[in-house]
Amino acid sequence: LLTLHFLLTALKLGRHYRGEFRLTQRGRDVAKSLGELFAEMIPFYILKVDHSSYARLDGRPSGNWNVWLNVINVEIDHGATERRIFGALYGEGPDWDNEGWRAMAVFSTFVMLPLEWAGLVVVKEIKREERTERLYFKTPLWRSALKLDTDRTLTPATVH
Repeated sequence: LLTLHFLLTALKLGRHYRGEFRLTQRGRDVAKSLGELFAEMIPFYILKVDHSSYARLDGRPSGNWNVWLNVINVEIDHGATERRIFGALYGEGPDWDNEGWRAMAVFSTFVMLPLEWAGLVVVKEIKREERTERLYFKTPLWRSALKLDTDRTLTPATVH
């Protein structure tokens, strides 16, 4: 709710009035169309909000959203673990049980969590041995909302 409140007030879609939180006229207009509301809020949330502000770890992963989204687009086309996504961007090696865990946690908080909260990716947790792995998959919203440079390199999944 805190994030939603911040988004609504930052985009001037809502404000406090006499002890209540109300949508502005612009907010009411935008709320009539879910597509318009998505187009207004999600790019701002993904691209402009400092996602490290609600993390327990300091820092920001190196890179930018253009690179992250294009690499993630390819890596999670048929599902991928956090380690695989992180490895494609920053090199193999870091894992949750070695010294690279902190860099992976910063990346997950700053990049993967906002994509999940925006409804662009979905996470499936799989128990493997003594730990749980998080597998990321694109949602149908990813394909309809994002047009990326790497789209043309992907092959459609075979559905049986």
